[in-house]
Amino acid sequence: MTALLTVENLSKIYTLGGGLFGASRELVALNDVSLEVEAGETLAIVGESGCGKTTLGRCIIQAQPVTHGHVFYHPRDKAKVELTGLGKRQLKPWRREIRMIFQDPMSSLNPNMRVFDIVAEPLRVHGIARGRALEDKVYDVLAKVGIAPDAAGRYPHAFSGGQRQRIGIARALVLDPRLVIADEAVSALDVSIQAQVLNLLDDLKAEFGLTYIFISHDLGVVNYIADRVVVMYLGHVVENAPTEMLFERPRHPYTEMLLDALPIADPTRRKGRNKELKGEIPYLGNRPVGCPFHTRCKYAADLCRQEKPALRSVNGTAQLAACHFAETLELHGAYDDAPNKVPA
Repeated sequence: MTALLTVENLSKIYTLGGGLFGASRELVALNDVSLEVEAGETLAIVGESGCGKTTLGRCIIQAQPVTHGHVFYHPRDKAKVELTGLGKRQLKPWRREIRMIFQDPMSSLNPNMRVFDIVAEPLRVHGIARGRALEDKVYDVLAKVGIAPDAAGRYPHAFSGGQRQRIGIARALVLDPRLVIADEAVSALDVSIQAQVLNLLDDLKAEFGLTYIFISHDLGVVNYIADRVVVMYLGHVVENAPTEMLFERPRHPYTEMLLDALPIADPTRRKGRNKELKGEIPYLGNRPVGCPFHTRCKYAADLCRQEKPALRSVNGTAQLAACHFAETLELHGAYDDAPNKVPA
């Protein structure tokens, strides 16, 4: 597999205050994030609210300016392109190939536009099609997502939440992108509708040869759809691993905490699991010294409070973790109750 997108040492810092009577403060939303998205894979980005996963998605598509670092896109048969720092006009051709599906389809769809025009708008903006060719393209992509042609003249409020999300998916796909960033694309939907939309996304991936970045807080959904998982905490990547490997044996205590809170339907496999996440996330403007997770970690040692661990391969595997004790801790997987070794 080859890289489709590369993120290198990406940071996003917001400056707060700084008015007439107050000093400015810095809020670090992303801190030195690096990752690679392989062509054809579904990469999930997970973590609690406020971990920086949505900010990362928006920085990748340059909806928000990056403070430090680089985002490289790898087009077909061309040298890689650095997206960071490009102006709107320079970004325009690459925004055809990198599209986004948003969390709340009701707020992301213009309530004053008919569905046909919502889906057709990207084609018009990019000057790709008009007239009969535009109509054929819009009706074709609506059919792909399960929206009947006779519904194209209706407004978004006339559709259910699941149908509105299908319209949002159609709008993202109408430009034939290579990479789609789905930001909490099913979190606002009923569980049964979630399954339908996830199956649709999977089918569309196979049909169009798509690559997904799937942003979610729901590890159950991630386990179903993702090939690889990036776990974020306080703007840091703390673990990056193939999905099966991460669920079977996490290497970072924060990943273990997330898996402990994962609902398990089989009562014989719960064994006292499904715990609530413990502790509160520190304020982004006052980050802990050392490991960002040490204030909530039951395995934290003095080293964790003094030195930030680097994200590194664990025992030479495809599993990366930012924990001083990643090689020695025996952490719970999603369905086991393995004993834990606490560092001295």
